[in-house]
Amino acid sequence: MDRRSATGCRDYALFALMFNTGARVQEILDLRVDDLRLEPPYQVRLHGKGNKVRTCPLWPATVQCLRAHLERWPTDEPHTPVRALFVNRNGRPLTRLGVRYLLHKYVTATSATIATLRGRRLHPHTLRHTTALSLLKSGVDFATISQWLGHSALNVTMRYARADLDLKRAALSQVFPDAIAPPKAGKLRIDGAELTNWLRRL
Repeated sequence: MDRRSATGCRDYALFALMFNTGARVQEILDLRVDDLRLEPPYQVRLHGKGNKVRTCPLWPATVQCLRAHLERWPTDEPHTPVRALFVNRNGRPLTRLGVRYLLHKYVTATSATIATLRGRRLHPHTLRHTTALSLLKSGVDFATISQWLGHSALNVTMRYARADLDLKRAALSQVFPDAIAPPKAGKLRIDGAELTNWLRRL
């Protein structure tokens, strides 16, 4: 991603904002310039499902990206308060298909140097999941995550805890396949020596 160009700067700001907020793609695409507060306290106003409005804090690094995007965009397209925050070269708002295309382009380019991305099919909603799991791993409580992501109910947020647990279980089974395997018939009890040996193998 060439951040020296206006489009590269725009794309970097786009994905930085998506990860920062965990917002739905359409929520990001519906943003206008006046939905941003780029002075302390940094924040963005998001319009979610059911016309619900929520405010999300912005990291200083994200603010820098957004400022750079607004400063570098062609001057013949004025940044009026009601103008869409992310537009294409024709001055029209980006679309969901456009965001998907951009993500695919950058993932494909990056996979040449990052092996873990090869063959991966990521979609824009993946960033929302990544934000949720990152907040969860950082110790943020479910109620805050629910409000952050604009979930309709707390049980929706709880799915990420289940997903996190499943990921850990899958990783553990790859490294220590016997660690979480169900007990074999006739071996429902483990003696002390066997348990000690198992712990040493970890």
